[in-house]
Amino acid sequence: MIDALPGDIFHRGQVLNNTYEIEGVLGRGGTGEVYRARNLISGRIVAIKALNAQFSGQDGYIELMKREEQMRDIRDDAVVRYTECSRMDQGHVFLVMDYIAGPSIADEMLRRRLEPRELMIIAHRVAEGLVAAHKQGIVHRDLSPDNIILRDGSPEKATIIDFGIAKDTGEGARTIVGNDFAGKYEYAAPEQMEGRAEPKSDLYALGALLLAAWKGQVPFAGMTPGEMIRRKQDRLETGGVPEPLKGLIDWLTEPSLAQRAPSAAAVVEQVGKALKGPSTERSRTAPPTKVTSRIGGGAERRSRGGHWALGLVVLLAVAGGGAWFGGLLQPLVETVIEEQLPVVTPYTLTAAGGAGPDGEGPKAVGLRGNAPDAVAAEAIRAGFAGLAGRAAADGAVTLAQGMPTPGWATGAAAVFPAAQGLEDWRIEISDMTARISGLAPSVGAGSTIRAALEAWAAKHGFALKLDLANGPRVLDPAAVQDVLDGMANCGPLLQVEPPVDGYPLGATITIEGAALVPDLDVTISAALAGVIGDRKVVTSIELLNQNLCAVRSVLPPLPSNALSVWLGHGATGEANLVGVFTTGQNPVVEVLIPANVTKGRLWVMVVDTTNTVYNLLPNANFAETDISKLGKVEGGTRRVRVLFSVAENKADNRLPKAEVTPSDYGKSEIIAFLTEGDLFDTRRPADESIGSFAESLAKSLAERPGTVIGFASRILETRP
Repeated sequence: MIDALPGDIFHRGQVLNNTYEIEGVLGRGGTGEVYRARNLISGRIVAIKALNAQFSGQDGYIELMKREEQMRDIRDDAVVRYTECSRMDQGHVFLVMDYIAGPSIADEMLRRRLEPRELMIIAHRVAEGLVAAHKQGIVHRDLSPDNIILRDGSPEKATIIDFGIAKDTGEGARTIVGNDFAGKYEYAAPEQMEGRAEPKSDLYALGALLLAAWKGQVPFAGMTPGEMIRRKQDRLETGGVPEPLKGLIDWLTEPSLAQRAPSAAAVVEQVGKALKGPSTERSRTAPPTKVTSRIGGGAERRSRGGHWALGLVVLLAVAGGGAWFGGLLQPLVETVIEEQLPVVTPYTLTAAGGAGPDGEGPKAVGLRGNAPDAVAAEAIRAGFAGLAGRAAADGAVTLAQGMPTPGWATGAAAVFPAAQGLEDWRIEISDMTARISGLAPSVGAGSTIRAALEAWAAKHGFALKLDLANGPRVLDPAAVQDVLDGMANCGPLLQVEPPVDGYPLGATITIEGAALVPDLDVTISAALAGVIGDRKVVTSIELLNQNLCAVRSVLPPLPSNALSVWLGHGATGEANLVGVFTTGQNPVVEVLIPANVTKGRLWVMVVDTTNTVYNLLPNANFAETDISKLGKVEGGTRRVRVLFSVAENKADNRLPKAEVTPSDYGKSEIIAFLTEGDLFDTRRPADESIGSFAESLAKSLAERPGTVIGFASRILETRP
């Protein structure tokens, strides 16, 4: 427990609702506090999560507490047990749950390095808890080392706590915290960066926290939203992790949902096998099947059948040719022939076809199925040929009895015209269930084909299960850029590292840029929906003011050449990762250049909130722009300071500094150019208007194409 403070919600010795006596504070957060308490009736030690007064009256937070309390339906030793949600007369809402005595994994990470077998045991235990949660339709969404407690310090008793942002995945349910990102960036799955969470997202987080516990450090997620999104598309670095822990982490943290561990139950099974080690038991085989001969009854039935067949032959011989040619025996012959067809169950049709992976040549074209007669078989073969573009192999359709309905064969033949337009397709019909998968060339075509197949199924009485993907098979980045160019209103909207060979199906298209109006990211996603098919769009769009957009609008796409802008606090020298400074703080700015870049000139300016551009380098006091003569090299990076601390300015008042005042609130932008020659014909003034600077910059870039060999920018935001 930690020391009490005067402003705490509850105090030691206070009794809540005549039942729970507060023993002390376990922790504090932004919205409330957690206490250890004793149930005066049962003597049981519990943990109590209480909302601060300003949140206890807000419906959203109350709903969040109610949602967490509903976790009481999950009964598993690996999941903290919730008891009730209650409200004090004074209005405070609190939640009662089991008190778990023991360190968190985060605590253990600070104390020591966890052993591989311990982590495998923890993985098995946590996966068991996730099985229980996922069965109830609950996704935790925030698994991390600090919300897994080792009860009594034992890995075998690892317990998941804090379902405060858990999501109900049941049909009709809603996520209490909305559809935006929830969780910790370092452990979040790639799909969570888009505000989407599912059971496999918890598996990713489990793998990430296992890796963090092994390494003894929190994973680096990136410094900017765009970098975070890009990093999530890559596999985590597991070099040096011993097997089988490495294989487990790799399996759990696959960026692709399709390749990630399929379920918590599968993780329990696989980790359980790994913990037991190789089996020493001999392989078991099924005992031989006992065969019983029915000589009496069986032989008698076969004998009677034999006599019946002989009698038929004799009858035919006696009747003679007149009866045969007169057609008197034709119905009897057809009946005998039909009875000789094999009876199959289920009655099936399987067909596949389409282009190969590269869009050229056949894939796996084939047909196999049943039909009641030659006419129906030919209709099925003709339908297949019309969709596949080639005839089926001989013997592809087998005549057999056993159709589930009289119209089955007609319906089976009609499925092929309904599926016209699919590029890669597979049709599987078993009795009255049809499973159809395939690739439509576009979203629009997919909608048309889906409607045709649904109409076919309704007409012929089939239960339909569809799995249609929307193409194109390979998406040209130029098609995406055409859409983006028409929507840009604050400088270019750019794709991050678009693949040279185009985006494959299932790829993520990451877009970065700035906007003058809000919700441009929503507009971009809507505009691309009909173009990209089954691919994801992830946007990192900064909302900027008119001043910043005026400069952004004249900038063409420029190479970074690994140039970057670093922001820090002048008082402490610490980095400011978020780029936000408050009243009285002293921002410092450095331009970072790889040390192996030894030639070029550096130009740095600040686009301010007051319609002003301040030229930091070069300026009236420092005309030097040759990077070899600027800054200092540390650890392979040249650091060139362009905005200085108050202390540095006092020592040399020529060094520019900045301090946040109320008149400065808003967003400014630091812009740095690395050039081969001069960026401007003449030295710029210490400060100038946005219009003057933008006009000169546009002219310079047009007259000196290719002179910029490196570019970087960073938003600096000031708030109260």
